Amino acid sequence: MKALDIDPIVALGAEALSEAIHARQFSCREVMQAYLGHIQRYNPQVNALVSLRDDQALLAEAGERDRELVAGQSRGWMHGMPQAIKDLAATAGLRTTLGSPLFAEHVPSADAISVARVRASGAIIVGKSNVPEFGLGSQSYNTLFGTTTNAYDPSRVAGGSSGGAAAALAMRLLPVADGSDMMGSLRNPAAFNNVFGLRPSQGRVPYRPTAELFLQQLGTEGPMGRSVRDVARLLTVQAGFDARAPLSQGQGAIDFTANLARDFNGVRVGWLGDYAGYLPMDEGVMGLCEAALADFAELGCSVEACQPDFDLARLWQCWLTHRHFLVHGNLAEAYADPGTRALLKPEAQWEVEGGLHLSAAAVYRASLDRSAWYQALRKLFERYDFLLLPSAQVFPFDATATWPKVVGGRTMDTYHRWMEVVIGPTLAGLPSMSVPVGFNAAGLPMGLQIIGPAQADHAVLQLAHAHERLTRWVERCPPASLQPH
Repeated sequence: MKALDIDPIVALGAEALSEAIHARQFSCREVMQAYLGHIQRYNPQVNALVSLRDDQALLAEAGERDRELVAGQSRGWMHGMPQAIKDLAATAGLRTTLGSPLFAEHVPSADAISVARVRASGAIIVGKSNVPEFGLGSQSYNTLFGTTTNAYDPSRVAGGSSGGAAAALAMRLLPVADGSDMMGSLRNPAAFNNVFGLRPSQGRVPYRPTAELFLQQLGTEGPMGRSVRDVARLLTVQAGFDARAPLSQGQGAIDFTANLARDFNGVRVGWLGDYAGYLPMDEGVMGLCEAALADFAELGCSVEACQPDFDLARLWQCWLTHRHFLVHGNLAEAYADPGTRALLKPEAQWEVEGGLHLSAAAVYRASLDRSAWYQALRKLFERYDFLLLPSAQVFPFDATATWPKVVGGRTMDTYHRWMEVVIGPTLAGLPSMSVPVGFNAAGLPMGLQIIGPAQADHAVLQLAHAHERLTRWVERCPPASLQPH
């Protein structure tokens, strides 16, 4: 593990920090002071955290957490730990902008479900993590706060829409981070910043709540961390049924950190690659991911190439229909007013316009296609225990660009076509975790998705944990700006 030129408190992983707080090795106030100093020093480099709260108010909250511990009371695993919430999730009393000027001064009266659970576990919310406008696109820029940049190269993007969360994690601005994922938003930025991001099974983590309780089945909230155990710890806090989200699952608490270590001898793993040449890839992406296949073989897995029996162009059209349908439903009112329409970025307007003329028949057909896609993957899971897929098709690109226009020599026809690789697990509702697999010659990170069958979140965490113990990319390769010079 490389030495870091930062406060030892900030250098701790989330689980180790929690243990140190509860053992009274550090007071909650000392922890908060260390993080506030670190954020002041390094956040300007990446612009990951926004809407930061007043230092004195945060130190006062930390002091209250200390008094609770002295009295023998702990709120939970995150007691006294600083946390920033993705700026798409509602935070009571703290500005939640969605990255949009339409919500520049929006202060919710109540927390989102996952936020309330983090707060109940003792976390102290220091601010928000930056996002693209309405979470649309895997480039975390907006007109309110600007662009979040990459922890490994501030001239490059951090990914998105959980770009602020991933860059903050990599820069040690947070011990652990929450995010959400509709089109790879927990996986792409994790890959771009050499951290872990888990998109849980659909329903594993109750969604927000939102006014639309039944049709919104693309997005889900989930955990990010610098270790698999930290991810599992946060998922344990986030997961479980809530009556406000009727499609949420899991009666009773599940400890996702239990039995993470297991034997993988004889486990069957299918490598999807670039879908037999269907997906364009930047030079070097496939090389890093294919080299990582040897890691899984070293763990004892049997790894072989495979392909789903499905037309991938049909899957993309299915995705467009679902995405247009949901974004139109969310933003149609703002689009209808010329004054507020002008405040929507072009990509948001394009999504709404794509939904304007969708027929009921088209939406129903897309639902059938989605179901057929799930069945095609279920067929693969009759042979394989896990599937592997790159987390992105490109390396982190120029932070001044809104999105890559050409990938692997092919022109991208939409603002999100370059992230087509992530839609498969989303549409199938499957757990998918991005794990680091190394860096290209320019020092830019890449990740690989470990995909499990429906509801096999714990198994995905187990394989990710085994891969982490073997490779230790996060420990071995922290951002250069945090290392001694």
